[in-house]
Amino acid sequence: MKKNLFIAFEGIDGSGKSTQVKLLSDSLEKAGHKIYTTFEPTDSPIGKMIRDIFNHRLEADHRTIAGLFVADRLDHLLNKSNGILKKMEEGYTVITDRYYFSSYAYHGAHMPLDWVIEANSLSADLLRPDINIFIDISPEISLKRISDSRISMELFETLDNLRQVKDKYYEAIEKLKDQERVFITDGNRPPEAIFGDIWNEISSMII
Repeated sequence: MKKNLFIAFEGIDGSGKSTQVKLLSDSLEKAGHKIYTTFEPTDSPIGKMIRDIFNHRLEADHRTIAGLFVADRLDHLLNKSNGILKKMEEGYTVITDRYYFSSYAYHGAHMPLDWVIEANSLSADLLRPDINIFIDISPEISLKRISDSRISMELFETLDNLRQVKDKYYEAIEKLKDQERVFITDGNRPPEAIFGDIWNEISSMII
């Protein structure tokens, strides 16, 4: 078996990331990997503040939100009890639901993309994913899934914003194509079909 992997799932809201994280973690465990799954924003105090902003319990400027994500991500990596770097050192394959490409897309829709990339450069220098898996769905499907499953909508969950975020994902992927391994899969299909593509790609990375 190859070394433990760091895998990041990306996509606009409602893309089915959590479903695919579960399918992949189960399959990798069967293949002999120790698995640690995680997510951003985290459940740390900084992450909880971000969630309060998303749920309209707090107000903050988009630049402030971007800065909070930078801090939350660094703690996600460096936390001495359950940080990603610690888990990697312990031999876990770590699968995260969102990482810095989410910041590039969501915050890049409201401020210069280059600034967001630079603000997250320390996280990128500390640990780049072995693979970023981008589940691509239409913003219209995204909004329908969200509205069907939520009582209230979060800060970024409007059709116009989701369209901008999707565009920024592709802009960031193109800009960083020489630095990042990104696998794009069509998320408008049934979960089993999406996972089949993902597993084929991950299988090529493990023995």
